Amino acid sequence: MQSNSFSRHAQQVLTVAHGQASGPGSDPSIARSWLRCLEDYHLDPARAQAPVVLEHGRLLESRESLHQVLQIADPEMNSLHQQLSGAGHAVLLTDARGVILNCVTAPSERRIFERAGLWLGADWSEAREGTNGIGTCLVERQALTIHQDEHFRGRHTGLTCSSSPVFDPHGELLAVLDVSSARADVSRQSQFHTMALVNLSAKMIESCYFLRQFEQHWLLRFHLQAESVGLFSEGLLAFDGDGRIHAANQSALNLLGTVRGGVLGQPLELFFACSHDELFSRATAHGSTAWPLRTRDGRQVFASLRGRAQAPQWSLPQALPAAALPSAEPGICLLDPALQHQLQRAVRVFERDVPLLLRGETGCGKEAFAQAVHQASARRLKPFVAINCASIPESLIESELFGYRGGSFTGARKEGMRGKLLQADGGTLLLDEIGDMPLALQTRLLRVLEERQVVPIGGEPQPVDVRIISATHRDLLERVAQGSFREDLYYRLNGLEVPLPAVRERSDKAQLLEFLLQQEAQGQPIALEPAARQALLSFAWPGNVRQMRNVLRTVAALCDDGRVEYHDLPQVVRSVGGGLPHDDVRSATLEPPADAIAGQARCHSLEHAERAALLGILEAKRWHLTQVAEHLGISRNTLYRKLRKHGIARAG
Repeated sequence: MQSNSFSRHAQQVLTVAHGQASGPGSDPSIARSWLRCLEDYHLDPARAQAPVVLEHGRLLESRESLHQVLQIADPEMNSLHQQLSGAGHAVLLTDARGVILNCVTAPSERRIFERAGLWLGADWSEAREGTNGIGTCLVERQALTIHQDEHFRGRHTGLTCSSSPVFDPHGELLAVLDVSSARADVSRQSQFHTMALVNLSAKMIESCYFLRQFEQHWLLRFHLQAESVGLFSEGLLAFDGDGRIHAANQSALNLLGTVRGGVLGQPLELFFACSHDELFSRATAHGSTAWPLRTRDGRQVFASLRGRAQAPQWSLPQALPAAALPSAEPGICLLDPALQHQLQRAVRVFERDVPLLLRGETGCGKEAFAQAVHQASARRLKPFVAINCASIPESLIESELFGYRGGSFTGARKEGMRGKLLQADGGTLLLDEIGDMPLALQTRLLRVLEERQVVPIGGEPQPVDVRIISATHRDLLERVAQGSFREDLYYRLNGLEVPLPAVRERSDKAQLLEFLLQQEAQGQPIALEPAARQALLSFAWPGNVRQMRNVLRTVAALCDDGRVEYHDLPQVVRSVGGGLPHDDVRSATLEPPADAIAGQARCHSLEHAERAALLGILEAKRWHLTQVAEHLGISRNTLYRKLRKHGIARAG
């Protein structure tokens, strides 16, 4: 039956070569890709060959070369998987060749995606696997969805893949972010929302990578709307103390109406009607204030300028009073008295070289807490290195943690690789999700802790000075009883067990909400409407800080007018865990006067009119969302927001 299905699909593909395209082949971008597969790559659509997978050493080398991207992308990929409700989806990150470097999926579904060929190290370039989300995205250099029969190979027609490119600060393709589904009931129209989330996450990774690459440079952020400065659509220009531009993102080039070669090495005064001294006088450490700025062609933009921020200086008095706690450390809010007390105790014992074991639910901020301990310690100027034992495949953990000597195995780099333990020499190593470390590696880790030296794969012992913080959401004693965790390692790591509260247990939940909203708004004023705030505070947050940050990041990105209302919140927040029912929002506030009720009636009429107008334009444009957005003069993100607001989705 499967061979018959492959043959039918192959016949459909071959019609493109004869200029008789129908079905998926009638889409110009699919037709172009199918022709490339037939004429340039000489692929057979009916052939069911296994994917080409990189050797272990080459995969390690590829991951190491994109180490920073993987580090930035990991939380984004987990958040994206969570937003998609997890089930039935694999979130993938590839390099610029189409080789899969990381995969986030439910453990119970891993085999399903592996059977579909989505292996770690698998090459999904178009030349290898034909038309597919990853490979075709690499060729087209734009976000796209390849739905089932649009794939070139018959063996891939059970997949639906939405992919978005990630570019580096110089416009070179850096990676591809992809969401793949193996469910048969996925419609192409249902991918509009998925594609929007993938594209948003890719832009987030892109922006974070840009900012990290140019941490020591001056940075100008600008946009046509003041409220968009700090969001993913902003323009970014990195430059030196002389005002010479070193890098620009695509949004900056679009806003300036130029190309990359026209800005690199040029002075800022060439593009903005502002003197060097006047511009630099506006700089702040974090670039949080947006102000009007004229371009040379007379257009007004809004901009903020970040100067070189000084490294934070932490003091550590003997008693470590609350005032000395690093509450301003990015990524953590410490206004909960119990959490402050835990940090005080943790820093004190950490300074005596006592290992810490952080216990808490997934997403409760264990890595941020570990960073706060490191920053408050005498090791604050030394490296802080984190490794997630659950997110790295078992076959790669040993190399990642201990490193290897050049030529120690097939495919190994000749210069070798320093493992995380050596990278953290003199500083702190966080072993996140330590409960998922393979048993064989636990023995090696225990030896390192006892002997204070590391033996890379195929190498000689090297001394190492590192302090260990471990973190887990599991019951390690239970795993010890099961025989999956070494008892001696447990007692070696558990110098002080630090329980971290879930969000629902924290007394500073309101302050945490404001803290994270300010971070995700990136300096832009965003207000929470009272009913929205109450729903957010009443929600149980099963995903804890990670989930709260993710929700706030989404509403901040989609917020058009600087105000988040109840209907802007995700459905899960509105309908689960104590969020206010939509019909009861008014009862949570003061009863409005009669003229306000009349105003609400007019508002409902306007909403009905807007919904009807949207449906009319969608039908007229045949649901081509880019054309609809252009016709309305709004962004695609704003259009998606309006579609969700009015509950509009294309049938089928």
